[in-house]
Amino acid sequence: MQDFFAAIGLVLVIEGLVYGGFPGLARKLAGDMLSMPENALWIAGLAAIAAGVGIVWLARGG
Repeated sequence: MQDFFAAIGLVLVIEGLVYGGFPGLARKLAGDMLSMPENALWIAGLAAIAAGVGIVWLARGG
């Protein structure tokens, strides 16, 4: 459970860096997502999940 909370904390840090450090870029990316087809968002989401699982697996000693 401790690892879960650490992971949530890291997600918040990364998102905070984007919104706090580059608010114009965050706004542009959000606008771009609105114009993307749902299928492209679905594929990008699945790719992000796969990459995340792979990174965790490697970090844990795979």
